[in-house]
Amino acid sequence: MELVNLMIATQSEVLQEASGALQRFRLAHYEAAGSEETDRHLKDLYRLVLECITERDLGGICRYAETVAHERFEFGFGIGEVQTAFNALEEAIWQVLLPKIPSQDLAEAAGLIGTVLGAGKDSLARTWVTLASNHHVPSLNLSAIFEGTGS
Repeated sequence: MELVNLMIATQSEVLQEASGALQRFRLAHYEAAGSEETDRHLKDLYRLVLECITERDLGGICRYAETVAHERFEFGFGIGEVQTAFNALEEAIWQVLLPKIPSQDLAEAAGLIGTVLGAGKDSLARTWVTLASNHHVPSLNLSAIFEGTGS
């Protein structure tokens, strides 16, 4: 079975695993949004991963990540929370798919999935840093590091 068909067949299982992982992390903004909203976002992200793999085009995941970065930044999410959502989905994909992928197809599957999610996380991080550099963000205030020990 090719990767795309396997991803379609295991979508519910992957999303359930990713959702459970996010709940265990107890991320404040995701808890506040509720499981229905969080699950919808995970489903959107999974759909995009599948689409990018099918079309061999990273544009969709990059645009999505940029949009997510803008939205979550404006709502006060930390970059770690959003990256954790991407990571939870990636981990769930591997937990569910890995045992089902024939060994001769693992390298290609890992390359495709890793490339798509990596591009999304990279786009998310670059957009976030751009936004943060235009706003005062306490977590990015590095002045205390350079103040010395005061001897």
